[in-house]
Amino acid sequence: MPTLRPGTAERAGLSRSGLYRAAREGRLERIARGIYLPADAPAADWDWVEAATRRPDATICLASALAEHDLTDVIPAALDVAIPRGSRTPAGGGAIAWHQFERATFDIGREEIPIPGTDQTIGIYSPERSIVDAFRLRGEVGYELSREALKEWLRRGGKPARLIDIAARLPRAKSPVLQALEALV
Repeated sequence: MPTLRPGTAERAGLSRSGLYRAAREGRLERIARGIYLPADAPAADWDWVEAATRRPDATICLASALAEHDLTDVIPAALDVAIPRGSRTPAGGGAIAWHQFERATFDIGREEIPIPGTDQTIGIYSPERSIVDAFRLRGEVGYELSREALKEWLRRGGKPARLIDIAARLPRAKSPVLQALEALV
Protein backbone atom coordinates (compact mmCIF):
# COMPACT_ATOMS: atom_id res chain seq x y z
CA MET A 1 0.00 0.00 0.00
CA PRO A 2 1.35 3.43 -0.83
CA THR A 3 1.66 6.06 1.87
CA LEU A 4 -0.34 9.21 1.46
CA ARG A 5 0.81 12.71 2.29
CA PRO A 6 -1.11 15.96 1.96
CA GLY A 7 1.11 16.93 -0.99
CA THR A 8 0.54 13.64 -2.83
CA ALA A 9 -3.15 13.07 -2.01
CA GLU A 10 -4.25 14.28 -5.46
CA ARG A 11 -2.50 11.33 -7.12
CA ALA A 12 -4.74 9.06 -5.02
CA GLY A 13 -7.82 11.02 -6.09
CA LEU A 14 -8.21 12.93 -2.81
CA SER A 15 -8.08 16.60 -2.09
CA ARG A 16 -6.13 17.75 0.94
CA SER A 17 -9.36 18.20 2.90
CA GLY A 18 -10.58 14.80 1.62
CA LEU A 19 -7.42 13.23 3.03
CA TYR A 20 -8.05 14.73 6.46
CA ARG A 21 -11.73 13.78 6.33
CA ALA A 22 -10.83 10.16 5.46
CA ALA A 23 -8.46 10.11 8.45
CA ARG A 24 -11.17 11.47 10.79
CA GLU A 25 -13.63 8.87 9.48
CA GLY A 26 -11.16 6.04 10.08
CA ARG A 27 -10.55 5.14 6.43
CA LEU A 28 -6.93 6.31 6.75
CA GLU A 29 -4.54 5.74 9.63
CA ARG A 30 -2.19 8.56 10.60
CA ILE A 31 1.15 6.88 11.26
CA ALA A 32 3.19 10.08 11.69
CA ARG A 33 2.80 13.80 11.19
CA GLY A 34 1.70 14.19 7.56
CA ILE A 35 1.90 10.47 6.68
CA TYR A 36 -1.17 8.27 6.26
CA LEU A 37 -1.85 4.66 5.31
CA PRO A 38 -5.18 3.07 4.39
CA ALA A 39 -6.84 1.70 7.55
CA ASP A 40 -7.06 -1.76 5.98
CA ALA A 41 -3.37 -1.83 4.98
CA PRO A 42 -1.39 -4.87 6.11
CA ALA A 43 0.62 -4.50 9.29
CA ALA A 44 3.92 -2.70 8.76
CA ASP A 45 6.68 -1.20 10.87
CA TRP A 46 5.54 2.40 11.06
CA ASP A 47 8.99 3.75 11.92
CA TRP A 48 10.41 2.13 8.77
CA VAL A 49 7.56 3.55 6.70
CA GLU A 50 8.03 7.01 8.20
CA ALA A 51 11.80 6.99 7.61
CA ALA A 52 11.47 5.78 4.01
CA THR A 53 8.69 8.28 3.28
CA ARG A 54 10.55 11.24 4.75
CA ARG A 55 13.93 10.36 3.16
CA PRO A 56 14.17 7.97 0.17
CA ASP A 57 17.86 7.47 1.01
CA ALA A 58 17.12 6.52 4.65
CA THR A 59 19.32 3.61 5.70
CA ILE A 60 18.91 1.49 8.83
CA CYS A 61 22.23 1.55 10.67
CA LEU A 62 24.09 0.90 13.94
CA ALA A 63 22.17 -1.00 16.67
CA SER A 64 18.99 -1.19 14.58
CA ALA A 65 20.83 -2.82 11.66
CA LEU A 66 22.69 -5.16 14.01
CA ALA A 67 19.36 -6.16 15.59
CA GLU A 68 17.80 -6.70 12.15
CA HIS A 69 20.73 -8.98 11.23
CA ASP A 70 20.34 -10.82 14.60
CA LEU A 71 23.83 -9.83 15.71
CA THR A 72 22.79 -8.29 19.03
CA ASP A 73 20.26 -8.80 21.79
CA VAL A 74 20.01 -5.03 22.28
CA ILE A 75 16.57 -3.63 21.57
CA PRO A 76 17.15 -0.09 20.31
CA ALA A 77 15.00 2.59 21.95
CA ALA A 78 14.72 4.29 18.55
CA LEU A 79 15.23 3.23 14.94
CA ASP A 80 18.77 4.24 13.94
CA VAL A 81 18.66 5.74 10.45
CA ALA A 82 21.57 7.15 8.46
CA ILE A 83 21.27 9.92 5.88
CA PRO A 84 24.07 11.60 3.91
CA ARG A 85 25.92 14.33 5.81
CA GLY A 86 24.63 17.77 4.93
CA SER A 87 21.11 16.52 4.25
CA ARG A 88 18.22 18.09 6.07
CA THR A 89 17.28 15.99 9.07
CA PRO A 90 13.54 15.35 8.85
CA ALA A 91 11.24 16.62 11.56
CA GLY A 92 8.98 14.07 13.11
CA GLY A 93 7.73 12.72 16.35
CA GLY A 94 8.52 9.07 15.68
CA ALA A 95 11.05 7.00 17.49
CA ILE A 96 13.76 7.61 14.88
CA ALA A 97 17.34 8.61 15.67
CA TRP A 98 18.76 10.31 12.57
CA HIS A 99 22.53 9.98 12.01
CA GLN A 100 24.50 11.79 9.32
CA PHE A 101 27.17 9.71 7.58
CA GLU A 102 29.80 11.05 5.17
CA ARG A 103 28.47 11.28 1.59
CA ALA A 104 31.61 9.71 0.08
CA THR A 105 31.17 6.52 2.12
CA PHE A 106 27.38 6.48 2.49
CA ASP A 107 26.73 3.71 -0.06
CA ILE A 108 29.42 1.30 1.19
CA GLY A 109 27.64 -1.88 2.31
CA ARG A 110 24.18 -0.39 1.65
CA GLU A 111 21.38 -2.48 0.18
CA GLU A 112 17.63 -2.00 -0.27
CA ILE A 113 15.10 -4.27 1.40
CA PRO A 114 11.30 -4.29 1.11
CA ILE A 115 9.26 -3.00 4.01
CA PRO A 116 6.86 -5.86 4.83
CA GLY A 117 3.22 -4.95 4.31
CA THR A 118 3.97 -2.04 1.94
CA ASP A 119 5.22 -1.41 -1.57
CA GLN A 120 8.14 0.64 -0.19
CA THR A 121 11.79 -0.20 0.32
CA ILE A 122 14.32 1.08 2.83
CA GLY A 123 18.10 0.92 2.87
CA ILE A 124 19.98 -1.16 5.41
CA TYR A 125 23.68 -1.59 5.96
CA SER A 126 25.20 -5.06 5.62
CA PRO A 127 26.25 -6.93 8.76
CA GLU A 128 29.90 -6.10 8.03
CA ARG A 129 29.26 -2.37 7.58
CA SER A 130 27.08 -2.31 10.70
CA ILE A 131 29.82 -3.91 12.79
CA VAL A 132 32.46 -1.53 11.44
CA ASP A 133 30.18 1.46 12.14
CA ALA A 134 29.63 0.23 15.70
CA PHE A 135 33.41 0.13 16.20
CA ARG A 136 34.08 3.55 14.72
CA LEU A 137 31.18 5.12 16.64
CA ARG A 138 31.71 3.09 19.81
CA GLY A 139 31.76 6.22 21.96
CA GLU A 140 28.21 6.95 20.82
CA VAL A 141 26.71 3.44 20.78
CA GLY A 142 28.76 1.78 23.51
CA TYR A 143 31.84 -0.39 23.53
CA GLU A 144 30.07 -3.68 24.19
CA LEU A 145 27.74 -3.48 21.19
CA SER A 146 30.54 -3.72 18.64
CA ARG A 147 32.42 -6.52 20.41
CA GLU A 148 29.33 -8.66 20.98
CA ALA A 149 28.17 -8.19 17.37
CA LEU A 150 31.64 -9.12 16.09
CA LYS A 151 31.74 -12.26 18.26
CA GLU A 152 28.33 -13.39 16.98
CA TRP A 153 29.26 -12.61 13.37
CA LEU A 154 32.48 -14.63 13.64
CA ARG A 155 30.62 -17.50 15.36
CA ARG A 156 28.31 -17.67 12.31
CA GLY A 157 31.27 -17.95 9.95
CA GLY A 158 31.88 -14.33 9.02
CA LYS A 159 35.03 -13.70 6.96
CA PRO A 160 37.44 -11.23 8.62
CA ALA A 161 38.82 -10.17 5.20
CA ARG A 162 35.40 -8.72 4.25
CA LEU A 163 35.27 -6.80 7.52
CA ILE A 164 38.79 -5.39 7.08
CA ASP A 165 37.99 -4.38 3.49
CA ILE A 166 35.06 -2.25 4.66
CA ALA A 167 36.97 -0.93 7.69
CA ALA A 168 39.81 0.25 5.44
CA ARG A 169 37.36 2.37 3.41
CA LEU A 170 35.77 4.12 6.42
CA PRO A 171 37.39 6.78 8.63
CA ARG A 172 38.61 5.79 12.12
CA ALA A 173 37.59 2.17 11.67
CA LYS A 174 40.51 -0.02 10.62
CA SER A 175 42.58 0.14 13.80
CA PRO A 176 39.84 -0.75 16.31
CA VAL A 177 38.49 -3.51 14.06
CA LEU A 178 41.96 -5.05 13.62
CA GLN A 179 42.60 -4.90 17.38
CA ALA A 180 39.30 -6.62 18.11
CA LEU A 181 39.91 -9.30 15.48
CA GLU A 182 43.38 -9.99 16.86
CA ALA A 183 41.94 -10.39 20.34
CA LEU A 184 39.16 -12.73 19.19
CA VAL A 185 40.73 -14.83 16.45
